[in-house]
Amino acid sequence: MDQPPEGEGWIHEVKFDGYRAQIIVDRGDARVFTRNGHDWSTKFWPIALAGQALPCKSAIIDGEVIVCNEKGASDFNAIGRAIKAEPSRLCFVAFDLLHVDGRDLRSKPLVDRRAKLAELVRDKPGRIQFSESFEGDATAIFRAVDAMGLEGMVSKRADSRYRSGPSKSWLKAKCFVEADLEVLGVVREPGEAPLALMAKGDGSRNYVGAAVIGLNRAMKERLWERVAGMPGRAPKGIPINKPNAQWIKPGLVGHVRFLKGEGGLRHATLTEVRED
Repeated sequence: MDQPPEGEGWIHEVKFDGYRAQIIVDRGDARVFTRNGHDWSTKFWPIALAGQALPCKSAIIDGEVIVCNEKGASDFNAIGRAIKAEPSRLCFVAFDLLHVDGRDLRSKPLVDRRAKLAELVRDKPGRIQFSESFEGDATAIFRAVDAMGLEGMVSKRADSRYRSGPSKSWLKAKCFVEADLEVLGVVREPGEAPLALMAKGDGSRNYVGAAVIGLNRAMKERLWERVAGMPGRAPKGIPINKPNAQWIKPGLVGHVRFLKGEGGLRHATLTEVRED
């Protein structure tokens, strides 16, 4: 696990596993934009519709588009399916307010911005929810987040002004897990970090994702020898297109560290390999 910042002056929120976005409300209309500035109002139409019902003439709200699983945790892999088939499952978790009714709040302390945000969205039915915060022992909060199977938490300086991009005032602490998985093959491309293609460790050879190869030199050399000396075929039904993949025969186990959450591997690193 990562470690959250200790000390006073921080507030902590659950880190939701979704798409960062902003709702922009203007004279009765509402649009939803991605982190990169793309207008996804038609894809996130239930959220845009909910934005039109907010009690303000104009606003810019920062947050995360998520889909919750049956346990109530955000499920990143379900967002794409929800956009296509179940848009009613989309929710927007609001955690900051940049503008409201002509007032630029970005220079105000975070706690003041969030107080205005709470007035705007908290306790109102619909697709837009308020991201609740916690104060106190950061390590204890983080352990509780980890025990609930969540991705992590974000710690923010209570007095911080709004700044786009990375900031030392907003720090993420992510929950990682480790597991033994089967190595199906590798992908080596010029200028890119080498990747290991991984499957469940139950012998099914069901693909679960790719992991950056973070092996020491000796283990990496043994892996390249295995790739060269025991070539294999792509497993049947593998749901990815990897024309440059080098597949290997079954029998190689990899120890992988990856981000906790639903579905396949995310932010994964292969740290060890051994023969089954």
